[in-house]
Amino acid sequence: MTAAAAAVEILKREGVTNAFGVPGAAINPFYKALKTVGGVDHTLARHVEGATHMAEGYTRTNPGNIGVAIGTSGPAGTDMITGLYSAIGDSIPILCITGQAPSHLLAKEDFQAVDIASIAKPVAKMAVTVLEAAQVPGVFQQAFHLMRSGRPGPVLIDLPIDVQMAEIDFDPETYEPLPVYKPAATRAQIEKAIQFLLASERPLIVAGGGIINADASDLLVEFAELTNTPVVPTLMGWGTIPDDHDLNAGMVGQQTGHRYGNATFLESDFVLGIGNRWANRHTGYKLDVYREGRKFVHVDIEPTQIGKIFPPDYGITSDAKPALELFVEVARELKAAGKLPDRSEWVASHLERKSTLQRRTHFDNIPMKPQRVYEEMNKAFGPETRYVTTIGLSQIAGAQMLHVYKPRHWINCGQAGPLGWTIPAALGVAKADPETPVVALSGDYDFQFMIEELAVGAQHRIPYVHVLVNNAYLGLIRQAQIGLDINFQVNLEFENQNSPELGVYGVDHVKVAEGLGCKAIRVTDPNELGDALEQAKKLAAEHRVPVVVEAILERITNIAMSKTADISDVTEFEEVATEDWHAPTAIKSLKPAKA
Repeated sequence: MTAAAAAVEILKREGVTNAFGVPGAAINPFYKALKTVGGVDHTLARHVEGATHMAEGYTRTNPGNIGVAIGTSGPAGTDMITGLYSAIGDSIPILCITGQAPSHLLAKEDFQAVDIASIAKPVAKMAVTVLEAAQVPGVFQQAFHLMRSGRPGPVLIDLPIDVQMAEIDFDPETYEPLPVYKPAATRAQIEKAIQFLLASERPLIVAGGGIINADASDLLVEFAELTNTPVVPTLMGWGTIPDDHDLNAGMVGQQTGHRYGNATFLESDFVLGIGNRWANRHTGYKLDVYREGRKFVHVDIEPTQIGKIFPPDYGITSDAKPALELFVEVARELKAAGKLPDRSEWVASHLERKSTLQRRTHFDNIPMKPQRVYEEMNKAFGPETRYVTTIGLSQIAGAQMLHVYKPRHWINCGQAGPLGWTIPAALGVAKADPETPVVALSGDYDFQFMIEELAVGAQHRIPYVHVLVNNAYLGLIRQAQIGLDINFQVNLEFENQNSPELGVYGVDHVKVAEGLGCKAIRVTDPNELGDALEQAKKLAAEHRVPVVVEAILERITNIAMSKTADISDVTEFEEVATEDWHAPTAIKSLKPAKA
């Protein structure tokens, strides 16, 4: 068979059922193999970067998934770099496959010939141009082994057109994936880590995305319940413990943190971090504030992550799942022996903060305040919803005010944060799990970056609801410029001569979405937003296409965050919610703060 056919056979035997891509001359032999071999469903993207983000969304949706993105030579590969960067930053395995000029022309500046392997190496676990057709099976086998072993991450395989078409001997019936390697903690390491927990009075667990990657959220919750230890999920670990669980202490951070989460963290004296990387949006840049008065134990799958940001008091290199299995085992024994301390007072204090430090969401202003949008989303979308978003004030406010109850139900680009990620990622998520409601969240600029990918949802009948908050501003950058006393090149408003009813809000997203084959609703009154969200769900189910709900916001809203990158110095722009109607969808019933 051809080397390309062998590669497709391997994809199937490694569990791949879906791929996303854009064909071109240099990858056409691979596309021929996709057609003739069969068994891999292909979704045609409109942009190759979009295909990589679709692959990311697909991977992030279910344990074991590996999304595949395919493109031709030259610019297709360079378009994939942002997707590879996003994937490696968040420890997401995706496989990027590119075509390439004939191998004998690689040094001759042939049309659309670029050394993509060298370009991709800093943002991939492996990036290789295969020059010998007989090596194709081994390279693909190694790719899946690397993507799954240790800290997960992406791989790029570049296939010259002559290599794709070459005949090789390959028996797919006897192919077997390579064993996956993941480091595992020892009993002695876990016993030492738990000694820190036992010696503390106000401990916290920081639950990172590595727990979700390891499919170990149930173990995390069991360990927290056994030891009665409050949990702080990171932005990538949101969903490891349900938001309404009494041991969920809220998120911590200079931006995507809860008031009660930051307050509880600053009262703690010990932190057990599992599968997290101490990202600066969580810690702030003032590590002395973050670290002062508390000890740290760090468990991570990647040994070089231990001590990268700051030296912990104790570090363990382990995948989250075997580590948590041992944490649970030791905790059960300690509980049976009556050796676990009583944490009821500490838990009660965090629940008090959770009831008194909620942000207000209910406003009737026209144009709308964004807080009201998230309140209405909480009402309209239940605990089964998978949220998808990337970066901006929309993401920050969403993380502060939305609710997540399950792992893989907050699908967020955490490290790279490329604008435009949300639409294609949401399509990948909906493709991976068509039975679960998918709701994307974008500001107007994120939405415009890869808006053409909406046509993919229309063509391939991939329904989801996309909430678009539009203030015709680069809101996060505008807010970041306040400290520099400028407001420069961040305003997107203009009077659209084709849609004068928009005023200065510029782009007519409803017309664009409809022109791309989707449905769209524009809302200007917050009291009509709930009905619009319900209508969107019905339209998505009926027409099987993406449905955009555009909420016209007030032009300027400042969302709570730290001006000094200090989690103890977060600027709040609205009064705290003190009555239930101030925040009717708050995760815990409100009560006034004590004087």
